[in-house]
Amino acid sequence: MKKYLLILLQLLLSAIVFAQTYKYTSSNLHLRSGPSTSYQILTTIPIGKSVEMAESCDCVWIQVYYQGEIGYVSSKYLSDHKIVSNQRLKNKTYNKNSNDRVKHYTNSLGDRVQSPTYYDKTPVGATALCRDGTYSFSQHRRGTCSHHGGVETWLR
Repeated sequence: MKKYLLILLQLLLSAIVFAQTYKYTSSNLHLRSGPSTSYQILTTIPIGKSVEMAESCDCVWIQVYYQGEIGYVSSKYLSDHKIVSNQRLKNKTYNKNSNDRVKHYTNSLGDRVQSPTYYDKTPVGATALCRDGTYSFSQHRRGTCSHHGGVETWLR
């Protein structure tokens, strides 16, 4: 009986180890001692760094592990994809006339709007530069660049 319990325990522990969830910071993010902005800042996690989530949930504040520290971060600044800083994007050239199709979305008013796109210079009609180096054409400030690391600079 003990042998079966030991095997079951080993299987459970290996499932937990392999189920670890990692996310990436979409901006420079404060790691806090508790789940709100009123708690002490333990450290600042740079944009694009991975953090290990203590658990996977749809929480506003999530407990994470980062470089040996355990603390809380706001989940709205975590992404499934690594965000690259603008410094690294400056060496790349993006051309509006390339074969890449420009994508669009329908905003809350039902208008068709161009999705954030990379350009080598500020395009006509852009309203914001996102932290991942894309230009947004959003018609409202709320939610602008939300999947692109947030707004780095408002253009109008």
